[in-house]
Amino acid sequence: MSQESNRPDDEQLAQGEDLEKVSAAARLFDVRRVIGGLFVVYGVIVTLLGIFDNSTEIDKAQGVRINLWMGLAMLALGGLFLLWLRLSPTEVPTAKAEPDADAGPREPVGN
Repeated sequence: MSQESNRPDDEQLAQGEDLEKVSAAARLFDVRRVIGGLFVVYGVIVTLLGIFDNSTEIDKAQGVRINLWMGLAMLALGGLFLLWLRLSPTEVPTAKAEPDADAGPREPVGN
């Protein structure tokens, strides 16, 4: 009898763990995190290239340090995506109460 009384708690615990896994996966694979992260990584690379550009590359771009400016723009855009993720996090899906199949109909069947 003691095992039967603990069974609903075990099922609720298992459902809670499943819900945690789903919410963690939803947060991990949020598109804003992926896009923001990629823009930040590429922004750092392009900014470093822009800082160390030689005069030949700058002359090719008509005197504009295009790598530097585009790298900084990419960093800003990636930062905005990550800020958006921080200010508006992914909502955790909630478990909906489903009627038990074994419980039968809730209302008596009319004549």
